[in-house]
Amino acid sequence: MDPDNPVVRLCVQGMEAETRGADADARRLFVRAWETAADDYEACVAAHYVARHQSTARATLNWNAECLRRAELVADERVRGFFPSLHLNMARAHQELGDRESAREHFRLAARHLADAPPGPYGD
Repeated sequence: MDPDNPVVRLCVQGMEAETRGADADARRLFVRAWETAADDYEACVAAHYVARHQSTARATLNWNAECLRRAELVADERVRGFFPSLHLNMARAHQELGDRESAREHFRLAARHLADAPPGPYGD
């Protein structure tokens, strides 16, 4: 990811706020990233972080679905490594809502895309 991209910068600031335990600040920064997004790639990145700060499982699922939808619209190398995590997030959200069949399908899709994850801690 390009650290000079304004959406990426806002998301990095949001992650730093999370590290400090300033969740309200993190959420605000992630929403600003979403509002700043100028294309599907940036919207995908921002939606991933907005999803992490939802108060209900349904809202989390909706943001994860938006993130996945935007990644599918980008459909190039910039998002290829995102798919294992995106499907894992979808699976967990469905699981939390009691939708075992949808959760199982997204766990399968996450496993299918695992080879696309970048090597190192993220992929591990």
